[in-house]
Amino acid sequence: MLPYSAYGELVQHRIQAAYGIRVVTRDVQDPLTGDLDGAEIHLDYLLSPEDRLFLLGHLFGHTVQWNVHPDAFDIGKLRNPPVPEQDLPAVIEYERQAAAYAITLFHECGIQDADQWFSDYTACDMAYLTHFYRTGEKRPSREFWSANSPLIAPLPVPPFRPQGRILRRDGVVI
Repeated sequence: MLPYSAYGELVQHRIQAAYGIRVVTRDVQDPLTGDLDGAEIHLDYLLSPEDRLFLLGHLFGHTVQWNVHPDAFDIGKLRNPPVPEQDLPAVIEYERQAAAYAITLFHECGIQDADQWFSDYTACDMAYLTHFYRTGEKRPSREFWSANSPLIAPLPVPPFRPQGRILRRDGVVI
């Protein structure tokens, strides 16, 4: 079992100190558990240490994307199910790329033993999202968990300066 709390502290410190992204713990409006705006990451105070660590990495990855890839913000916008099948590959690639930036962040923190866990969690998240976008059905996300998913390869984080946009509750989904 990973030391989720300790890893979360390392990751949060790195996000804030090295990248200048503020991490805020607060009551995030249901049904969301995390939010981002391009300069800040907001996490619900009720998250388990495991979910918090995942969201720190995941939302960091999307923050990088929003700041370095002009089309990423639009790919992440809310879509009403059913989403056309031809749109799903871009959404899945958006999620995969965010995860690759997160793996790099973890490695920068000296976390070398979480790759499989993070890859499994990401695969679960992508399976849930794909199911929701195809059907509109919201099921418990852990129903989509599958161990030993293919490992996500790290992707170097390009230099960027965090720029705030809007919080997800204003219409962006991750």
